Amino acid sequence: MDGVEIKGPMLAGFDQILTPEALAFTAALQREFDGRRRELLEARRARQAKLSAGGTLDFPPETASVREDDGWRVAEPAPGLVDRRVEITGPVDRKMTINALNSGAKVWLADFEDANSPLWENVVNGQLNLRDALDREIDFEAGGKSYTLRPDDELATVVVRPRGWHLTEKHVEVDGAPFSASIFDFGLYFFHCADRQIAKGRGPYFYLPKIESHLEARLWNDVFVRAQELLGIPHGTIRATVLIETYPAAFEMEEILYELRDHSAGLNAGRWDYLFSVIKSFRTRGREFLLPERNAVTMTAPFMRAYTELLVRTCHRRGAHAIGGMAAFIPSRRDPEVNKVALEKVRADKSRESGDGFDGSWVAHPDLVPICREVFDSVLGERPNQLDRLREDVSVSAGDLLAVSRTPGDITETGLRNNVDVALRYLAAWMGGTGAAAIHNLMEDAATAEISRSQIWQWIHNDIKLADTGEVVTRELVERVISEELAAVREEPGYDAALFEQAAELFKEVALDDDFADFLTLPAYARMP
Repeated sequence: MDGVEIKGPMLAGFDQILTPEALAFTAALQREFDGRRRELLEARRARQAKLSAGGTLDFPPETASVREDDGWRVAEPAPGLVDRRVEITGPVDRKMTINALNSGAKVWLADFEDANSPLWENVVNGQLNLRDALDREIDFEAGGKSYTLRPDDELATVVVRPRGWHLTEKHVEVDGAPFSASIFDFGLYFFHCADRQIAKGRGPYFYLPKIESHLEARLWNDVFVRAQELLGIPHGTIRATVLIETYPAAFEMEEILYELRDHSAGLNAGRWDYLFSVIKSFRTRGREFLLPERNAVTMTAPFMRAYTELLVRTCHRRGAHAIGGMAAFIPSRRDPEVNKVALEKVRADKSRESGDGFDGSWVAHPDLVPICREVFDSVLGERPNQLDRLREDVSVSAGDLLAVSRTPGDITETGLRNNVDVALRYLAAWMGGTGAAAIHNLMEDAATAEISRSQIWQWIHNDIKLADTGEVVTRELVERVISEELAAVREEPGYDAALFEQAAELFKEVALDDDFADFLTLPAYARMP
């Protein structure tokens, strides 16, 4: 094609997705909007420079009129998105596609982003799997089991999460430059599946990750408008839920809804990436924004309560759904005591969310769908959501969102080792092509590795003394812990020396270098074939 070059191998079935027509459509979006994408990434860098130099975050004064105007609301909930009490997340491999659609959840977040390792074959096969699922031409066999779809009316609504604005797809170039991964993932799915979804009484629905400003939401909205025009699909057919998973976005929730209002399906509390963004945004500011170790930071911390309660109030004021965070626990079929403790935590988490007014929540495993549904059923009853619960009792200031220092908890050697261990295991899995990795009975994605490495970076640069041993966190200490954790994992079945060597090299780069990588997936992707 003119100006479009496929640099990845054309494997079986890829010609059904990477058709001339689909590439022409997607390339048209890339040519029209990629310049703005790059400008907005530069605006991110400029804002980070101001924060590092002593600036702060606040509700933007230039958009006060949007926040103060009571007259606007987002579009009414679209078919298949009226009741979202349980949503399951996972990558777009063939087995997960079938299991997620069959899970009993109302919605499946089909993830090309944090839960998907972007190997070329994963990216294109994911598109094939979604198309085949919508055509009911998908099955899977493994371990003597066969997987097929239930009847259409029992399947979850598909909501696709493309990769974030900061990522590129290096295996396809347009006019000599890599594709925006966001436009690539969105464009191929929209071209092949929009009409298929509409024919099923649904629509092309999306989750939008890593947004940092209302201007980035505006760019997505303009992409939606243009894509609908090019394919002759009515304006407003697309619906998108934005993950509020970056610190700057928490101060622009209303503006983000406003920019997407004809295409908005609400906001989600992406809490793990949010913690990573808190650290990243103020990483140079000493101990003012220092968090305790990862497992000690709960949703009851004052700054996290402010974030989630503001999200519910903002969404319901504008007629939008508020979707809660992830329950990442993987039930064990061999250890009932582990299950009992973990399920009690899941129930408490979902009870807090439903009690706060959330309209639904996420789980990572089909076995958690029943408990999440049970909790939300007890609050919702026959109602599909609680959009009528306006939470006018909530008042959140910028200071409340910034009150990180009020978070209780310690930093211990155990926490340090856990960060190193989980990050190494996850990065080895990611480099091997698995983006959603089962680690210590939890389904981990890139967000966990991001928190782990950014915390260690912050501890090193603040000379943190461990509460249990009294040692100061230094590069030398972390390198020793890395060696010891690698030695331990070598004894486990299935150990892959090459992958763990790559993982250790990458982890040292993103956790120990003086220069802080914006996202660890950027240097990781550069290492990927």
